[in-house]
Amino acid sequence: MKIPIRLRDATPDDLGLLRHWDEQPHVVAADPNDDWGWETELQRNPDWRELLIAEVREAPGDDWRPLGFLQIIDPAREDSHYWGEVPERLRAIDIWIGEADDLGRGFGTEMMRQALARCFAADDVEAVLIDPLASNVRAHAFYERFGFRFVERRWFGADDCFVYRLDRIDWTP
Repeated sequence: MKIPIRLRDATPDDLGLLRHWDEQPHVVAADPNDDWGWETELQRNPDWRELLIAEVREAPGDDWRPLGFLQIIDPAREDSHYWGEVPERLRAIDIWIGEADDLGRGFGTEMMRQALARCFAADDVEAVLIDPLASNVRAHAFYERFGFRFVERRWFGADDCFVYRLDRIDWTP
């Protein structure tokens, strides 16, 4: 049975939740050097980015509860130029589950499926990028199951990462 997950826009009301998730050991281990600047970023709404909270309802009649975070950006237009010089027609995703108890339950798979569907809903998007730490072999296997292919090993600031790419032609909705 598929567990219902929905994505909603992150808002300033999510500040405490996102700060809490940022302190969780599994989140820190996957993203050790980032300061998301939530106080500022939750106030901004640039047209090249979506900040999303994934919510789950585990049983009929249950309330939706926050589960994880997704960011989808246009890396060619993103204002920090994190990805450097990249061509247009791409998207990049950041994704994580907030609480360790929710890991390994299929939630991340559904979150990624929905994120990719959002990315490829735009007819002009040719591919999606993702950049897990080089040491995060579980993430590598996760992305490879979706059809992402290794592109290069690359340093983003202090983070040693693998860049993966999923081309539209290789995506299975």
